[in-house]
Amino acid sequence: MLSLYNANGLVCWTAREIRLREMMIAHFAAEVTDFLRATNPAWTVHRVEAPVLVPRELISDAYGPEDVFIQQRLSPHDIELVLRPETTPATYAYMRHLLAGHPPARPPFCVWQAGKSFRREQDQATKHMRLKEFWQMEFQCAFTADTANDYHAASLEPVRRMIAAMTRLPARIVPSDRLPAYSEITMDVEVDNGDKWMEIASISRRTDFPQKIVLPTKGGATRELEVRVLEIAIGLDRCVYSWNVADGMG
Repeated sequence: MLSLYNANGLVCWTAREIRLREMMIAHFAAEVTDFLRATNPAWTVHRVEAPVLVPRELISDAYGPEDVFIQQRLSPHDIELVLRPETTPATYAYMRHLLAGHPPARPPFCVWQAGKSFRREQDQATKHMRLKEFWQMEFQCAFTADTANDYHAASLEPVRRMIAAMTRLPARIVPSDRLPAYSEITMDVEVDNGDKWMEIASISRRTDFPQKIVLPTKGGATRELEVRVLEIAIGLDRCVYSWNVADGMG
């Protein structure tokens, strides 16, 4: 990881670190798929990629102008676009696409992305890994509200184990110090990098997916169910940084 610009929060990655990131993406995707299907064999998993430019109207109001990079509007007809602060809006759009398909997808299913996100972070030393441009991996796992499975609780230890295995550092689960408005509960996975406990991943039970699904019942009737979302968000740059720390290179 190299700081080649005269600007904090912008780093360049070496070929070795890129290989590590790609290895981690493949491993995390396989591990999440395995533990979801261990809790319920009905889970299907879909990977997508979406543009990093997103219409401003799709971004949560929690992100203000001081948080995101907004495209300059050169004419009144331009759509206001922002560099995405997270992959969730595009993933949600794809989930709605699946539910509206013919035939419609039926929960439980998971849609995930790995790619760059952008935020106006305060200038800090690189060791804090608060980057303005960063790699993020997010799993949005949709299930119906009537399920008897507590997918959030079931995911905590598998996610902690896979983070510990990939960073080779001690990892723990702690309550998040900031509960997002969209979440019923959020837990963080942190690793001890010798300098501090650094947040690497968060696991939330989201309530902001605005979709319901109509399912048939016996006798030809139907019932409408809310769709809930388990979110697993992983900071890939922090994973690579932690690997470097474990190697004595951080």
